[in-house]
Amino acid sequence: MKAAVFSSFGDPADVLQVREVPTPEPGPGEVRVRMIASPINPSDTMVVEGRYGVLPPLPATPGFEGVGVVDKAGPGLMGRFAVGKRVAVINHKGGNWAEYAVIPWKQARPIPDDIPDDQAATFFVNPATALAMVRHVLAVPKGEWLLVSAAGSTLGKMIVRLGRHDGFKTLCVVRRSEAKRELIDLGADAVVSSSEGPVPEQVRRITGDDGPRYALDPIGGEAGTAIFRAMGKGGRLVVYGSLTDAPIEVDPRALISTRKTVEGFWLGYWMAERSIPGALLLFREIAALIRKGVLAADVGTSYPLDRIGDAVREAAETGRGGKVLLKVPGADRAAGA
Repeated sequence: MKAAVFSSFGDPADVLQVREVPTPEPGPGEVRVRMIASPINPSDTMVVEGRYGVLPPLPATPGFEGVGVVDKAGPGLMGRFAVGKRVAVINHKGGNWAEYAVIPWKQARPIPDDIPDDQAATFFVNPATALAMVRHVLAVPKGEWLLVSAAGSTLGKMIVRLGRHDGFKTLCVVRRSEAKRELIDLGADAVVSSSEGPVPEQVRRITGDDGPRYALDPIGGEAGTAIFRAMGKGGRLVVYGSLTDAPIEVDPRALISTRKTVEGFWLGYWMAERSIPGALLLFREIAALIRKGVLAADVGTSYPLDRIGDAVREAAETGRGGKVLLKVPGADRAAGA
């Protein structure tokens, strides 16, 4: 089969190559999936760069999520029921940027027929992260402010739409002033740009001296530090990424006197704590909110696997027009059925 492979860490456009590799065989409790499409997420490219929290042995194939059709089951009863079904391919070890991927049968989640392939490919990472952090970890109440950095990202836009749906207010932080209009049109209650002055001062002009009590940041560094300082007393900051590789600066005195907290979120750890019924309920929530357009991904350009270099270059562009997908030519819902 063909797969995107890297043998050293570095710039994805430089180190990723499409190679012919042995087609994998599923072991006990596993299924093999004929891939249809897989998105290029920041977590995927950070693995290739060697900057992710958990790194694979090399050579390796990236890709944590995607959509495909189960074409073979390994030994065991449960995997057989998935054969021929279109599934969300949740691959915690990576490996979805290929024609076939092998995963535990529990991580092959059947997708309702009315959800198109493009949305099914992005069914897990961003929607589940948004829903878990907002509804379960922070449990943002109706009417409260949620301060969101990197708000122009696919996940940031999902959180804005979720705020309109659930009744909390989103205060978005972006780098570029020209990005503000799109978020306001999307339903954000307020948007500030870090290019227009200190973020804490801009935030307090909107919320008053109390400041927001809930905040999300995937960036770290100066952006994450500004988000922490902009929060009000008793504020909770959930950090779910480190795009800058720089630490968030926290003044111990401010931490003590304001009773603010900073906590990390990793979707893989959070999902591992869910029961099977709890995970199924989460997936039903996601499917319902995708149908409503709340957790639908903005999908941009699709590339065949052979054009992996062009795909990762576009995915790295600032202000690109939606999530970049890798598609396997000739694959569709009927594959392997």
